[in-house]
Amino acid sequence: MIRVTRSAVIDAPIERVWAILRDFNSHNAWHPVVAESHIENGEASDQVGCVRNFTLKDGNHIREQLLALSDQDYVSTYCILDATLPMRRYVATVRLKRVTDGDRTFWHWESTFDVPRGREKEFADLVGKGVYEGGFEGLRAFLRRPRAAGPRPASNAGSMQTSGVVATSFGGPDVLQTRTLDARAPGPGEVRLRHTAIGVNYIDVYVRKGLYRMIEPPAPIGMEAAGVVQDVGDGVAHLLPGDRVAYAAPPPGAYVGVRTMAADQLVVLPDHVDDETAAATMLKGMTAEYLLHRTRPIRAGDTVLVHAAAGGVGLLLCQWAKALGARVIGTVSSEEKARLARSRGCDAPIVTKDYRFAQQVRQVSGGRGVDVIYDGLGRAAAAENLEALAFTGHWISYGQASGPLDPVPAETLSAKSITMTRPVLFHYTAERATLNQIAGRMFEALRQGTITVDLRHRYPLGAAAEAHRALEARQTTGPIVLLP
Repeated sequence: MIRVTRSAVIDAPIERVWAILRDFNSHNAWHPVVAESHIENGEASDQVGCVRNFTLKDGNHIREQLLALSDQDYVSTYCILDATLPMRRYVATVRLKRVTDGDRTFWHWESTFDVPRGREKEFADLVGKGVYEGGFEGLRAFLRRPRAAGPRPASNAGSMQTSGVVATSFGGPDVLQTRTLDARAPGPGEVRLRHTAIGVNYIDVYVRKGLYRMIEPPAPIGMEAAGVVQDVGDGVAHLLPGDRVAYAAPPPGAYVGVRTMAADQLVVLPDHVDDETAAATMLKGMTAEYLLHRTRPIRAGDTVLVHAAAGGVGLLLCQWAKALGARVIGTVSSEEKARLARSRGCDAPIVTKDYRFAQQVRQVSGGRGVDVIYDGLGRAAAAENLEALAFTGHWISYGQASGPLDPVPAETLSAKSITMTRPVLFHYTAERATLNQIAGRMFEALRQGTITVDLRHRYPLGAAAEAHRALEARQTTGPIVLLP
């Protein structure tokens, strides 16, 4: 049995270090040898018994289980369940202690395990140097990551005035008016951030019209933005002033220059994702991730139909589905949009302005129909969707740009053994562990070039009404951002 131990002092408060390490799935954010990681079965990443399933950058694959976690003693213990590396009976413990001569943390990491005879030194060095010492340096670098320059208010600073766009009543774009608002100091579990870019999405139109009663006017709308943390409230350990962050989460309120909100829905941006890209892709990119990987996981050889294939979500769905091995059919409203969709992986764009597409879909698919429909259109496309689906096809209704769906009778679905879902992103991201998984996979897809963002539409924050008019008139391709 091999025993490996390493220790280090980290120049950060123990609460800050522990907030990172207690998250059993955080290692893909800071450890230099981890490529991708997720918690199996959607369990919380601090739940004893959860299993993290990850790959290393050298291609090896490991599954580890959290055996014990003590917030009082700052200790966690875990083991390897299986691995492509020849390591058996691996059990490791991470233990933190507060350094008394400064706001620093002592980190002790130890493990015992077996390997094939003759390879003891090889694996002792691999674990001790590559995993433990590499992990110490990785976390130090993570904690030192660049922060935005500029003044940072103290955590006890009072209310700050900011400009924002509010819906003065429910209605058309004209109800969006600029107002001076107050951004209060953050309370426990909250942060105040200065927005640098704000995403515009069709859900903002639904909220503005009152189709989704998520505000009571007058109130700001918007669900997605990127920015810089200004100050943090009590109990917030995973964020610091100066962190570059982004979010896509309720309640509405993103159309403002400065905002105070719950910290648990914010994710730290990696260096390779700029603020405008983040604001343009958080909601749309995470929507594409859960639709393709969770609601009905795409399999190589599937044929899928993406409505509004040249829109913000549609372009991401086309690229990602194509990368996963699907054949992609899309609907668009013009030849220009068809060319754009084709350049992003749509094999067969169908130009239609009257929501008629089923006959062409069946022709393109050899009469079979499609396995999955990604429908952000709603009512106007419903009858054609049913016609375009193959037997046992899946209709995913994630939006309603043309109006809400009428009830679909069960016997209508059973005629082809069709399944139908009406998923909501925010149900998938309600748990922070899953939010991190979804955002992490989306950021990695951006880094690898699996998905790319062509940001063509930027408006000043005060021109939000103009942005809404263009969106509803189908005059835009890809994402829209507002700049405070």
